[in-house]
Amino acid sequence: MVTSQKKIGNRKKVAALACILSVVAAACLYGTGGSSGSQFLRGMPWGGTLVVLFSVLCSLAMAELVWRIILVLRYKPMTSVSDDQLPTCTIVVPAYNEGHQVYDTLKSLAASNYPKEKIQLIAVDDGSADDTWQWIKRAKRKLTLPVLTIRQPKNQGKRQALYDGFKKSSGKVLVTVDSDSMVEADTLRNLVTPFSNPRVGAVAGNVRVLNQTQGIIPRMVDIAFVFSFDFMRASQSMYRTVTCTPGALSAYRKSAVMNVLDKWRNQTFLGRPANIGEDRAMTNMILRQGYHVVFQQNARVFTEVPVAYSQLCKMYLRWARSNVRETIAMTAFIFTRFRQDSMLGARITLVSDVLKLTVAQIFFLISWGLILWHPAIFGSKTIIGIVLGSSLSATIYAWKFGRISSILAFAYGFFFFIGLTWIKPYALFTPHNSHWLTRACPKVNPDTDIHQQMNARQLT
Repeated sequence: MVTSQKKIGNRKKVAALACILSVVAAACLYGTGGSSGSQFLRGMPWGGTLVVLFSVLCSLAMAELVWRIILVLRYKPMTSVSDDQLPTCTIVVPAYNEGHQVYDTLKSLAASNYPKEKIQLIAVDDGSADDTWQWIKRAKRKLTLPVLTIRQPKNQGKRQALYDGFKKSSGKVLVTVDSDSMVEADTLRNLVTPFSNPRVGAVAGNVRVLNQTQGIIPRMVDIAFVFSFDFMRASQSMYRTVTCTPGALSAYRKSAVMNVLDKWRNQTFLGRPANIGEDRAMTNMILRQGYHVVFQQNARVFTEVPVAYSQLCKMYLRWARSNVRETIAMTAFIFTRFRQDSMLGARITLVSDVLKLTVAQIFFLISWGLILWHPAIFGSKTIIGIVLGSSLSATIYAWKFGRISSILAFAYGFFFFIGLTWIKPYALFTPHNSHWLTRACPKVNPDTDIHQQMNARQLT
């Protein structure tokens, strides 16, 4: 029976790989010439150069894609170690205008299948204007796991809240969990397990969307998250250089954090305090010390995402600005001998990120201009390109979960191109802006208990 299931699993992998490679082949054919669009461009000044550059960019992107597919097919998360091998850990939950949800977050953490004597749970209210502090105090009274509470006199930002929690920590591993997130019973032990390897400095958890029932945007974002974590971070983990440990669920070796804690808290960009991107910044600082940063696919957290377009844009813009800043910061050490083992994968990732931030954004803008100038030719080619690009996310989602909702990957592809492609170019010119953009107002508690939403959905 086990052998039969293994064969089925292998067939699924081969089928998925064949499907993705067919997409790659089609995309290469689409991008490399002979089409009416390419011939049209060659008749324009600099048009031939544009076609060549676009073909080279497509070829590089497809080569990277095939490389990552191979890595993902080889990836496996570490199996949880025994209780006596688990280190002591401190979980820090920063909260701002979170309301009732912070109580549910702390409750899910207290229910973790982790030795209770090895957990320290810290909740930090970052000067909330709503009843967040009351829910934190209720958690301290009601939960079986002791909760150390910290209340900031005024809002000072997530980085400062985490800093204060880290300073009060007693565990050998520091875990961060966002206050709008829920974990599974085995999430914590799976997340912390890789620290049995002394070379591991940080671990990224696997983030999924909690509030999928609240609209089509959360459902589409869940597909994007699966691609970002189960594909991108899984492939990065194979060369031990995950570039961003997410704020929703991450773990850090305390000794590595303490080496850079003050530098991290006081980080600036262009002379201004860096109030965003604290997770990506900490990842960079730990990588720079020579530690490995890996991904644990079996350490799942479910987090709330925006349901409205405007809020989604603000979240993505904050992430994009952080990406610009930390990609620049990464260039300062990635080509040095920052650790003892292979660094080729890390360097390929950086070069790819730089191309995506610069050259790719120029082509996005050119694409929009060509569509507006000659929609008959370039509009149809853009539609084909979006469908081909979305096929990868759809295939990964269907492969992992077998859900019909994987077709939403195509809807997200068009939604992203029409409504979100402006974000990265704009972020490229405004990385100095450190406004958080979201959570400016107290959060409205939903009518439905978030536990009911979580239990109603099968957690995969």
